[in-house]
Amino acid sequence: LANVTSSNQASHSETSKWLDAHYDPVANLYTFSSCIGKISPYENTLLDLPTGLVSFLMDQHEPRTPAIAVASGPFIYVYKNLRPYFKFTLPPLEVNALEQDVWNQAREDMIDPLSLKEMLEGIRDKADVPLSVRSLRFLMLDPQDTEAFVNLHKAQPIRRQTVITCIGTLKKNMADEDAVSCLVICTESKDVYILDPEAFTILSKMSVPSAPTQMDVTGQFDVEFRITVACRNGNIYILRRDSPKPKYCIELSSHPVGLVRMGKSVVVGCAQETLQGFTQKGKKLWTACLPAPVTTMGVMDLPTRGFQAVLVGLANCEVHLYRDKNLISTIKTPDVVTSICFGRYGREDGTLIMTTKGGGLIVKILKRTAVFDDRDSAPGPPLAQSIRLNIPKKTKLYVDQTMRERENAVAMHRAFQMDLSRLRLAAARAYVKALESSLTPMSSSLSEPLKMNAVVQGLGPSFKLTLNIQNTAACRPVMNLAISFLYDESLYSMRTAFFKIPLLVPGLNYPIDTFVECLSDKGISDIIKVFVLREGKSAPLLTAHINMPVSEGLALN
Repeated sequence: LANVTSSNQASHSETSKWLDAHYDPVANLYTFSSCIGKISPYENTLLDLPTGLVSFLMDQHEPRTPAIAVASGPFIYVYKNLRPYFKFTLPPLEVNALEQDVWNQAREDMIDPLSLKEMLEGIRDKADVPLSVRSLRFLMLDPQDTEAFVNLHKAQPIRRQTVITCIGTLKKNMADEDAVSCLVICTESKDVYILDPEAFTILSKMSVPSAPTQMDVTGQFDVEFRITVACRNGNIYILRRDSPKPKYCIELSSHPVGLVRMGKSVVVGCAQETLQGFTQKGKKLWTACLPAPVTTMGVMDLPTRGFQAVLVGLANCEVHLYRDKNLISTIKTPDVVTSICFGRYGREDGTLIMTTKGGGLIVKILKRTAVFDDRDSAPGPPLAQSIRLNIPKKTKLYVDQTMRERENAVAMHRAFQMDLSRLRLAAARAYVKALESSLTPMSSSLSEPLKMNAVVQGLGPSFKLTLNIQNTAACRPVMNLAISFLYDESLYSMRTAFFKIPLLVPGLNYPIDTFVECLSDKGISDIIKVFVLREGKSAPLLTAHINMPVSEGLALN
């Protein structure tokens, strides 16, 4: 009951921070965060599906009405005062010279459609400049449709046109909220353009190693700026002023699915259900594990309170609010959130607008009395665990010891090497002694894992010698083995000095007995060497030395 009560209280405290202003589950709004802007509501029909939408101020004329830029295909449609204002088209790309020559031959009827197709396939496989859309479509046609396609398009000029993948804004020369902003666009051809807000000319062109998918922009064009671009190759690149190539690169363990900037840090949502923070130079700061995949991300900025946090929409119908790596709030939603936007709406500064996977619209307003704690509400280790320890100051003894090590570094290293050599020598001697005394002999061959020990019974002159052999393999039996003894024939005689070993089943102990007769009456003893061999091989698999006891009696002849 206590757990249920505390859970209900926590849920009530989270919902009490927000007012449910509006919810329409059948609004039929299917969009993403890149296509939501902080604008007044109105409706306008687009000619094609958009890839991004931003609102920006393009001049200083009164009244200060923001314009809306919508990226769609290779075009940017600019709307002002609820009416179409300007249409910008991306510059065409370079056309492959060989492709142009081949189509010129087709226009003059110098080659047939079959030859045209073979030549275009050869160009596609080897050329550095990609083929145009016309040639790619032609290569996809069935043979019976190629002639009609050539007759329809051969008289038209060849064009290569890229498309816009994401769009953003960059302040021109002032950081004020109502300052004039430039448009920043990323294209499928791996280029980044900065456009003039009035003439819509290209002010700067940069490039990245892969096609961009998401972007975040900060700074002023005339002063200093940073463009953070998440690309399709799973890396994040940071572009700066007067640098046509990326200045820094962030390599991720999985593809980025969300990218926002909070202050001087970059927060990335990854496909492996993690949220990661980086510095502006690409150094990793922290990682937070998420309970579900990321669907969308946004920034919650309240300048009047000096509060900034990251909104993370998850596939489990939750929106998490993070400040650095700390989870400070959770919002439950009736459906999976696909787009999210926080900002001013009407007279309310703290408005949160979300659209869902089913096309629903959710509008929440942050209460003026809402307070967010900085402590982490997620389960796991306490926040104090990540605080750096207060290491005491260096004492005079520590400093003197450090100076002594610096001054005598060579002598100390030599002494260490000498001690290490002595240790190795002692270990080698102990190993040799163990081999000579045959303490628990083990097979040195990995293919035949054997173990053997010997027991000598009797006072003499007759002794019973028992060899216990064991197969230490996991499941493989050993066969075709033999035992041979080597001894001084003037001191000992054996009834059987060579005999075969039966099949050895893993894990069982096989005792093998033989008798040794002492021939000397001088009270001396010697060793008997035992060799375990494979039939037909001369190299032993296992060797043992048996120290025979002194005989207490005389040999009988």
